[in-house]
Amino acid sequence: MKDLVKKIEENMDLFKFNAEAQVVKGNKAAGARARKAALDLMKDLKEFRKVSVEEAKK
Repeated sequence: MKDLVKKIEENMDLFKFNAEAQVVKGNKAAGARARKAALDLMKDLKEFRKVSVEEAKK
């Protein structure tokens, strides 16, 4: 679970960095990287929810 939280934090940082580069600097490639990071983040958050529910059942 700790590894999953760390992975989520890393993806959040990556998303924020690239999204800011797209918005502030108009970097189109950063926008694509931000969208990919957002998809990865969604997958990780769904996995976190699944693991969290299992942990709560114990």
